[in-house]
Amino acid sequence: MKIWVDADACPNVIKDILFRVADRVAVQVTLVANQYIRVPPSPHIRSIQVEAGFDVADNYIVQQAEPGDLVITADIPLADELITKGAHALNPRGEMYSKETIKQRLQMRDFMETMRSSGIQTGGPAPLNQADRQNFANKLDTFIARHHRK
Repeated sequence: MKIWVDADACPNVIKDILFRVADRVAVQVTLVANQYIRVPPSPHIRSIQVEAGFDVADNYIVQQAEPGDLVITADIPLADELITKGAHALNPRGEMYSKETIKQRLQMRDFMETMRSSGIQTGGPAPLNQADRQNFANKLDTFIARHHRK
């Protein structure tokens, strides 16, 4: 099992949690972004910079992720592709996407996009708070306990 991170939009506090987990349990964490991402020196952490462009990082993650891998992303279409491929997807707020929930999330995303394109202001997500960070860390620990073999 490997952990892939859609790093362009991933909050730094979430990356820090992932860095600590990578070394604690010796799991490979790979951050993928279209810009340089600084990572701490570790045999378990790496950063890959892809070309700039729409969905280039997402496409790289889809190509590289294998069934059973975990991907950290708030990108719902990306999560859908990964789940279809047999990977797992966890968002930075600690919500684990599943086959059962991802279609509903896609419909809501598309609805909100339609609202925005018609001029209705929908606002964005609330800033990440301490409860979100704790929820993410708990879900990550639970996932690793179930799926990671040293």
